[in-house]
Amino acid sequence: MAVVTVPARAARNRDEAKRLAESFVAERETWLRRHLERQSRQREAMAEIGPLRDGGLFRFRGEDHRIRVVASSERRRTTVSREGGDAGDELILRLGGAERRSLNAILEAWLRERARLAIHHEIERHATALAVAPAAVTIRDARTRWGSCSRSRRLSFSWRLVLAPPEALETVVVHELAHLRVFGHGPGFWEIVASRRPDHRLWRRWLKDHALELHGALSSGE
Repeated sequence: MAVVTVPARAARNRDEAKRLAESFVAERETWLRRHLERQSRQREAMAEIGPLRDGGLFRFRGEDHRIRVVASSERRRTTVSREGGDAGDELILRLGGAERRSLNAILEAWLRERARLAIHHEIERHATALAVAPAAVTIRDARTRWGSCSRSRRLSFSWRLVLAPPEALETVVVHELAHLRVFGHGPGFWEIVASRRPDHRLWRRWLKDHALELHGALSSGE
């Protein structure tokens, strides 16, 4: 479902607001349908994976991993590891005897650390080549941007990038580092991005097409 909001200052009355909304929808019907269809496909993919559970699937670094939960009253602390299994890669959550966190909270903490390591690795790879140095780097859970760059040269990234293929995460890092050279999105900026990731359009599109799925991961209860 799409909701059209007409600012109060744009229409003198309800009838005029309705006409403006209908005109807007008619002009952009093709785009709206394509956007809604993409969201529908993402919801179907999320429903197929289902909630986090032992034996379920979870996307990490762009690939589905089987979740294994191992409980032990003797284990002192909880650990998470990525291991190869007979049927594919697995994320194994070995629970400590005193663990009280949900599976979602345990896995998110682990993923945030994996994201921090991956993002800093890509910064180290590209910053020198671009002759830039960020003032600070933070890892957050932004819902509207995968990354951002402030005029004070501070970079911020979503931890959810670690769920995407490594190339997508790298593209976002390059994008924000390029802003340390050019703050806007003019031709010069995109030339810098393309110099490090010639296929950046492909991975920006991937993130757009899978945004609902990535933002929905671990957002619901078990």
